[in-house]
Amino acid sequence: MRLHLLLVAVLFLVGCAGQITPAPTSYALPNQNSALTQQVEALAAKQPAGTSGFRLLSDSAEAFSARTQMIRQARTSLDVQYYIVHDGLSTRALIEEVVRAADRGVRVRLLLDDTTSDGSDYQIATLAAHPNILIRVFNPLHIGRSTVITRSLGRLLNLSQQHRRMHNKLMLADSSLAIVGGRNLGDEYFDADQSFNFTDIDLLAAGPVAEQLAVSFDQYWNHTLSVPIQQFLRHPPNKDELELARRDITRYLQAERQKDERRYQHLMGGPQKPSPRDWLADLIWAPGEALWDHPDKIEAAGIPDESLLLTTQLQPNMDRVRRSLTLISAYFVPTEQGAEYLAGHARNGVAVQVLTNSLEATDVPAVHGGYAPYRADLLKAGVRLFELRRQPDQETRFSISGDSESSLHSKAAVFDQERVFLGSLNFDPRSVLWNTEVGILIDSPELAREVHKLSQEGTSPAVSYEVRLIERNGVRRLIWIAEDDGQRKVLLHEPGGAWRRFNAWFSRVIGLERML
Repeated sequence: MRLHLLLVAVLFLVGCAGQITPAPTSYALPNQNSALTQQVEALAAKQPAGTSGFRLLSDSAEAFSARTQMIRQARTSLDVQYYIVHDGLSTRALIEEVVRAADRGVRVRLLLDDTTSDGSDYQIATLAAHPNILIRVFNPLHIGRSTVITRSLGRLLNLSQQHRRMHNKLMLADSSLAIVGGRNLGDEYFDADQSFNFTDIDLLAAGPVAEQLAVSFDQYWNHTLSVPIQQFLRHPPNKDELELARRDITRYLQAERQKDERRYQHLMGGPQKPSPRDWLADLIWAPGEALWDHPDKIEAAGIPDESLLLTTQLQPNMDRVRRSLTLISAYFVPTEQGAEYLAGHARNGVAVQVLTNSLEATDVPAVHGGYAPYRADLLKAGVRLFELRRQPDQETRFSISGDSESSLHSKAAVFDQERVFLGSLNFDPRSVLWNTEVGILIDSPELAREVHKLSQEGTSPAVSYEVRLIERNGVRRLIWIAEDDGQRKVLLHEPGGAWRRFNAWFSRVIGLERML
């Protein structure tokens, strides 16, 4: 007890800059008839009432371009909500666009999970020196923010809440056009990291569903866990420091362009990139519904009430599947209950297919330790399992162009090839119970077939292993089937290095499953 009190005292000495005061509420701004809003409304008027427009953004460069163009088109408001923001070429380019939007009078609200601000409170707060930019951090650590050591201690002292994070990914322009999906902000999400990239899927959404997402953003922004970042600084940055930061960004972008023109143009685009008008013309219009966890989920004592969960809203669609169910999940930890649920669907004749990362491809080997024990039972019931290989990218829509290696980061579910869900939700306990998530459920066979086609590309033997269960000498064992240069190969041992195996084994031994 004395040690605990001593730690708390130390954390207070090096921690918070001052008393946290309630932040003023703010809400989505009323429609001021911007050009973007007019375009969306004109298109929506030609469609059945209540439908929204959707377009997949599976190509990473196009997903970045869509964000850039959205920011440029905004005239009233930009609402941006992310779990991770990593420094780099793509992030600095987007920040430059955001500041320019604020210069022309757009109100910008930036809501970040607190882990993004680790050690960067002052740099992030510099943007908030702009009169039109507001920045808040969600579920912040209130004490011990000064150093890595004290931050770690502070999180340990409040682990029950601090391990729960805001995992949402959302960008909204004028409450008329939105992007949701799996991508955070950082070079590895937009094919701009020269060593490693994530394969991902985003969704561009226009119309009524964007207005629903604006409601979700307001709910998080005005929650008691949402705190202005300046409150953690004794002396917040001023306008002069903002100007210095802007000049630094400009110099950085110019230097990056001179260093690697090809990489710069691949990300920033040119005349060949579709315009926002082209994107809007290509929208698939269908009934859609935004789904999100209530932010109170973070503060729940123990397992949250089902009424707070996104998965409670999604469950009926999974229950009524009759023909096929396709799950794409970067982190797939079905748990005993979930494995039996999927196995039950398979035994009832539903073609159940799961695409996730292999041990060699995952960026979190410990998660694999929560998934691996369920493979045999799932396969025995008839569920098909595919694991994305870690390899130089192949030229398919599902992978990323370039020479870097990639890892699956997508999250999607396709129901009977008639309905599809896309968002930030992984099918694991962390997404279901501990983190908050957001996504869109769309009743569209056309869009469902598009996502299913992407999944089929992702499960091809040149890209993924198919895991199968065989019997050999009276013993059942797993094998991994793949293809190299058109030649089929069968692996009797799971691909992945010794360190990855140890991480997966250790997480399984110590029972981390419910935390994964």
